[in-house]
Amino acid sequence: MLDDLLKSHLSLVICGTAAGRESARRRAYSAGRGNRFWRILHETGLTDRQLAPEEWSQLAKYGIGLTDIAKHQAGMDHTLDRSGFDVAGLWARIERCEPRILAFNGKAAARAAIGVGDFGRQPQSWGRTKLWVVPSTSGAAAGSWDSAVWHDLARALCES
Repeated sequence: MLDDLLKSHLSLVICGTAAGRESARRRAYSAGRGNRFWRILHETGLTDRQLAPEEWSQLAKYGIGLTDIAKHQAGMDHTLDRSGFDVAGLWARIERCEPRILAFNGKAAARAAIGVGDFGRQPQSWGRTKLWVVPSTSGAAAGSWDSAVWHDLARALCES
């Protein structure tokens, strides 16, 4: 649904499950009402200002890339057809751009890609890429929102 924002030498790639319906309609990542993505990037210092969803391509200048596991679907995680999850394609994209950290935006994306869903730094890596799971920024996941893990991720980026 949405184009990837991937290139070599990124510090961080954030991977969701799939574009939400509003994001697909607007052709912009994390565009749904109530999504905390753009706010948390600014709050943690990963961006110097709060970007609008339509400015998603500007994340590359901050060393941040974006992708999803299901590139040809849109909707809430529980409505997605798992046969459309392209985990092999995700790993191929990550191998090509080799970011320092790949962070899964939510447990559903992490479970699909690496089979686990605990928040924080994961014990395994993908080549030289460290893996993280952060709480979903989706408004639908408001009940499990905790910005602390996002702050931990930002600190880890500064330390690596």
